[in-house]
Amino acid sequence: MILTGGGQIGMAIARRIGYGMKIVVGDKRLENAEAVANTMNKAGFDAVPTKMDLSERNSILGLIGKAQQYGEIAMLVNAAGVSPSQASIESILKVDLYGTAVLLEEIGKIIKTGGMGVTISSQSGHRLPALGEEADRLLACTVTEKLLALELLQPCNIRDTLHAYQLAKRCNVKRVMAEAIKWGKRGARINSISPGIIVTPLALDEFNGPRGKFYKDMFSKCPVGRPGTADEVANVAELLMSNRGAFITGADFLVDGGATATYFYGD
Repeated sequence: MILTGGGQIGMAIARRIGYGMKIVVGDKRLENAEAVANTMNKAGFDAVPTKMDLSERNSILGLIGKAQQYGEIAMLVNAAGVSPSQASIESILKVDLYGTAVLLEEIGKIIKTGGMGVTISSQSGHRLPALGEEADRLLACTVTEKLLALELLQPCNIRDTLHAYQLAKRCNVKRVMAEAIKWGKRGARINSISPGIIVTPLALDEFNGPRGKFYKDMFSKCPVGRPGTADEVANVAELLMSNRGAFITGADFLVDGGATATYFYGD
């Protein structure tokens, strides 16, 4: 298994389905990857950390090469990325949009027959108004090295970091649909999950930051009335990454406690 991102959601998924496997953990900060690997190894897993920058193709290829030293890659859990509060418009597009597209593309070339993948998107992608059939097609199918040159992704067409993040997450969902066709030729499946507010160390920072009231209002007004947990995202991933999800590929699952429903149709 390749696990990208040293956060709580990725680790929760890996702990749910990664038993009996070598798990290669990649993160831009090696100490984050080491922390995840250390926690998992103390719980009986077999994880090794490595440094990986999702915004760089060569770094992604290096991660894949390291994983292949242990055998064929059977699973991908991509939970790496940056948030609107963490990064610039340029970084969000380079990491969350371009980097995810490259990772799905490169893993799709070598994924083991019967393999499975899941990438973590976001409810934010569901809040972006419809872009139109042509824009969706471009996000789904444009050659990865030309993605960031698309007109709709130019700085003059992006309002702020949140808008960039929404575009990146919409692109994630469309790339998963397109890549599912390619993965299918190898007998493999790929899906995405779009979480809402999930309690993690990063989320706690957001709750106590300048956008804290916005986030607290979001989950307090949603039908479930609370934020989610990483293990609740892992529940969905476990279905998608098991034989019980054998008929599911190219799909996105919104796991947000109904926050998006409230956004569009609430009081």
